[in-house]
Amino acid sequence: MTNIILDTDSYKHSHFLQYPPGTATVNSYVESRGGKHDKTVFFGLQAWLYKLLKNPITYADVDDAAWVCNQHGVPFNRQGWEHIVKNHNGFLPLEIEAVAEGTVVDTQNVMLQVRNTDPACYWLTSFIETSLLRGIWYPTTVATNSYYVKQEILKYLEQTSDNEPEPIAQFMLHDFGARGVSSEESASLGGLAHLVNFRGTDTMSALLLARQYYGEPMAGYSVPAAEHSTMTSWGREGEEAAYANMLSQFKGANIISIVADSYDIFGAVDDILGDALKAQVLENAEAGSRLVVRPDSGDPVSTPIEVIRHLMARFGETTNSKGYRVLPDHVRVLQGDGITPDSIGRILAHMEKEGLSVENIVFGMGSGLLQQCNRDTQKFAMKCSAIEIDGEWRDVFKEPITDMSKLSKRGILALGLKDGTYTTTLKENAVGADQMRTVYRNGEILIVDNMEVIRHRADGLAARGIASAA
Repeated sequence: MTNIILDTDSYKHSHFLQYPPGTATVNSYVESRGGKHDKTVFFGLQAWLYKLLKNPITYADVDDAAWVCNQHGVPFNRQGWEHIVKNHNGFLPLEIEAVAEGTVVDTQNVMLQVRNTDPACYWLTSFIETSLLRGIWYPTTVATNSYYVKQEILKYLEQTSDNEPEPIAQFMLHDFGARGVSSEESASLGGLAHLVNFRGTDTMSALLLARQYYGEPMAGYSVPAAEHSTMTSWGREGEEAAYANMLSQFKGANIISIVADSYDIFGAVDDILGDALKAQVLENAEAGSRLVVRPDSGDPVSTPIEVIRHLMARFGETTNSKGYRVLPDHVRVLQGDGITPDSIGRILAHMEKEGLSVENIVFGMGSGLLQQCNRDTQKFAMKCSAIEIDGEWRDVFKEPITDMSKLSKRGILALGLKDGTYTTTLKENAVGADQMRTVYRNGEILIVDNMEVIRHRADGLAARGIASAA
C-alpha cells in the first residue's frame, strides 16, 4: 500500500473530531511492556520511514481516500489532508525520535516518541499508530527472538568449543522462513531483522531490503543445497548417484548441503556418504568443501544427535581441550525440521550433556523464526502520553484497575542510559545521556544507519554484558 491515508484502522478516521477543543500537539510513545524476553533489539524504523514517509501524499491520494471512507461509512478529514498537501508538499508534519536501531533495550522503556509539528494536524500523531506500530513490533520481535537464540548458541560454544565463538555463531542459524510467512513483505522485513544477528539466509527478499533501505550490498549468504525433489527424482535406487552428483557439481564450494532422509537417513550416512562416496567426500574436503548432512524428519532433538554419532563412526572425531567430541572440519549436520528458539535450546543442552561440541551442528528455522510471533510476544503498545491544549502541556495516561500491567507512561519522555542501565523518565529528568535521537522531521530522514553499524551496535551491547542470555 502506498497511500498512507488508508494504511490505518477505519476508526482512526473519526478521531480528528474527538480531541478536546484547543488541542495543538499530541505526543505518543512506543514501548515493549514485557513479554517473552526482558529486552528487545530495536529494529525496522528506518525501513518504515523510507517506505512510507519519504513518499508525499497527493490530491489524488486524498480523493481516493475520501471515496473509500465515504463508501465505508466513516468520517473523512478532507480539510486536514488537503492542508498537508498544500502546506507541507504532501509530507507528514511529524517529528519522530527513537533509540538507535540495533540497541538492546530493557522492556518497559520508551523506544520511540512521535508528535505533530503543525498545530492544525494535532490528529496526525495517533492516526499513524497502525502503520508505525506494525512497522516496528514485527522486525523488533524477530530481531529479539533471533538475538536470544544467538546468546544461547554463544553460551554453549564458549562451553564446548576451542574456537572463537562469534565467527562460528554468525552462521549457526539459517533463515528458512520465506515460504512460511504471510507475505513477501513479512519475509523481507523479518528476514532482515534476523540478519542483525546472523549472516545465513535463504530469504532473498531480505537481501533486497537491506540494499534498498540499509545501505548493505550483501547482508547474508547461502550455499548450494539439495531438496527432496532433486534427490528423490533419481529414485531410491539412484540415491547414491544423486549424492555423487551433488558432490561433483559443487566441488570447491565452501559448503554442500545434502538432505539425506528421503528413505533411510542412517543408511545414507553409513553406507553411501560414509562408505561408497567417502573418498569423494574427502576429495571435496581437499578442495575446500564441507559436507553438511541434513535430516528432515524424526525427533528434532534426538535425530540430529544420532546422525552426528553415525558421522563420527564413519569420518572420525577428535576431543578438544574442553573434553567435547568434534567431527572433522569437512563434515557437519544441519537440523532444519521442527526448529524453534525453544527446540534449539533443548538440542544444545542435550549435545553438551552427551559430550558433543555444539560446533558439530547448525540450524535452519522457518516459521519458528519469521511467523510464530505476534504483537503480544513482547507486548508492544503505542500510547499518548502528553497533549498541548491552549498553550499548556498536560500529561495523558491510562490506569485501568482491571489490568495495571497496561498502565501507560505520562509526559514528554527520555530514555536515559547510565552505568549500563536504561531508565525512562520525563525529558527534563533524564538519568544519564538521553538515547533518543530525532530521526525524522517534516519529510526529512535525519539519521541513516547502515546494516553494519546496526549489527555492531547489537554485538557491542552484548559484549559489554548489557544484554542477558536467554
